[in-house]
Amino acid sequence: MGGYDFSQLHYLNREIESDRERVLELEAIACGTGRSIAGLPHGGGVADKTAIAAEIADIKAVIEKKIMRAAAEYKRLVGVIEAVDDSYMRLILMARHVDGLSWENVAIQLGGGNTGDGVRMAHGRFLKKMVGRQ
Repeated sequence: MGGYDFSQLHYLNREIESDRERVLELEAIACGTGRSIAGLPHGGGVADKTAIAAEIADIKAVIEKKIMRAAAEYKRLVGVIEAVDDSYMRLILMARHVDGLSWENVAIQLGGGNTGDGVRMAHGRFLKKMVGRQ
């Protein structure tokens, strides 16, 4: 487990969301309801709409690849977390790194008087201990 980057799933999901927002912007421009984006044609003609449609198709292909990578990362991440002996820590790791919850929401989900700072520090101690075992 040592050296495992728990944040990759989070960042892949953020990239996917950003790409989806870009597609929505491009679709709005193609329909004439959005503002122009730097680097894209802005004459409003058929050629411009063709270029925008091609860009949308390219971005959608990239999104699909990222979704496949995110699915593989999810599977890998869950496998790493399931290998942790401590059930309390598994709950923290799943809530934070799979569900993407804030530290405060991890604490709320765990209940039992946990605080955001408390679960964050327990997480940090756990990772430090795991790195020390390498």
